[in-house]
Amino acid sequence: MTLHGMIHWTELNTHDADKAMAFYGQSLGWTFDSMPMAGDVPYYICMSDGETVGGIFTLTDPAYAMVPEHWFTYFAVDDVDARIEKAKAAGGTVMREAMDIPGIGRVAVVQSASGSVSGWITPV
Repeated sequence: MTLHGMIHWTELNTHDADKAMAFYGQSLGWTFDSMPMAGDVPYYICMSDGETVGGIFTLTDPAYAMVPEHWFTYFAVDDVDARIEKAKAAGGTVMREAMDIPGIGRVAVVQSASGSVSGWITPV
């Protein structure tokens, strides 16, 4: 399990997964496996020499139309719910309340007092 406070996962949020996979495949030599998600767009697992290095999430919801492509980081935390309360006390904002993702862990999206946004996860 990833230690508390360490980077646990990173994913590319993109409007064009095929174009992103072509770029990272050609430039970094990555390969990709798709896995089903709710809806009709798969989630892609990025691999380098057979090792998982991240994921690709396609921004298909109209709510994401103005969101630029970006890499998004998830930090491992010992207790998402308790850490959210600490984040609020420190001037942070919860952008997405904690939710359970089966087989993955309990996840929330937090904005720091200075404005940076990251995911926090208590992995299973």
